[in-house]
Amino acid sequence: MRETSLDGHIAAVTGASKGLGREMAEALAAAGAKVLLIARDELLLSEVVRGIRARGGVAEYMTADVTDETVGDEADQFARETFGPCDILVNNAGINNRKTIEEMSFEEWNEIIAVNLTGPFAMSRALVPGMKKAGWGRIINMTSIMSHVSLPSRTGYSTTKAGLLGFTRALALELAPHNITVNGISPGPFATEMNRPLIEDPEKNSQFLASIPLGRWGRPKEIGTLAVYLCSDDSGYLTGTDIVIDGGWLAR
Repeated sequence: MRETSLDGHIAAVTGASKGLGREMAEALAAAGAKVLLIARDELLLSEVVRGIRARGGVAEYMTADVTDETVGDEADQFARETFGPCDILVNNAGINNRKTIEEMSFEEWNEIIAVNLTGPFAMSRALVPGMKKAGWGRIINMTSIMSHVSLPSRTGYSTTKAGLLGFTRALALELAPHNITVNGISPGPFATEMNRPLIEDPEKNSQFLASIPLGRWGRPKEIGTLAVYLCSDDSGYLTGTDIVIDGGWLAR
């Protein structure tokens, strides 16, 4: 396969300070895109940007909270002033809430909706006009396997991720005439910092791996590779779908 190049493209990635968001931002930069990293933690963001630049990539960061309804417009303005209009958007920022419905407060319910659903809406609403003008665009929404199945005490998370999957499909139909694709990525269990306590517990780790058909955790690099493909010209006929990358979890 030929090497994928994103030279000339400008990407915005939310939740890019750590985990899979960081991995995707680094992968897009390595493929040649100029990348705007967006998250709340300035220290972590600056570290990621320094790493990208040290490897020859082009990146800048913006500290912001995706629950702020102005975040999309601010990101659009920042990108235009720094690189130019974004034609790639990765809506990765998200939170989980492991509480039963009786335990969850209205404040917590509204917060998870604001981060997981309203954030992608705000970012997409702001950046789509520039993509339309360019006649090309790529949007990736991080949906999760919890948009397809669920577990106890995941009411808020599963609700918002299922909603994000619906948002992905509807937006893909809306933007298809403008040569803008919209797809979801549904990660399963990945070896990120969030799962570090489980990975480092030999007994729990062994029990968990037994439930994954491929018998291992996902490697963050595998998400980065997929994101680069979905943002390339090679994926131009792929839109309105959700790619499950879970080691066979949902096939059981």
